[in-house]
Amino acid sequence: MRNFRKLMVWQKSHELALQVYTDSKGFPVDERFGLTVQIRKAATSIASNIAEGCGRASDKDFRRFLSIAAGSTSEVEYQALLSRDLGFLSEDAYRRLNADVNEVKRILNSFIQSLS
Repeated sequence: MRNFRKLMVWQKSHELALQVYTDSKGFPVDERFGLTVQIRKAATSIASNIAEGCGRASDKDFRRFLSIAAGSTSEVEYQALLSRDLGFLSEDAYRRLNADVNEVKRILNSFIQSLS
């Protein structure tokens, strides 16, 4: 079993989740059960799947959970774009979030390839 806290990709994805929570605090109240919860769930799913994969016995299972985490990065990427286009995120907040999610995506994809 691996210690997920020692993985740079988990650390970066945890930071991303924290940033998503901070940025989404300003979303409209009527989005509380809509986009706010969707982007938060997707962001926490990245770090959660990395952590869960670390608890699996085989590399094959670990890679599967990393792949699920990678899918969630694309989900956050789109939801950040939608949030910007709806006026919920400023351009600066969107650029920062987009850069962070793409960094996590890049690191995660490299990590998955190194396990193959």
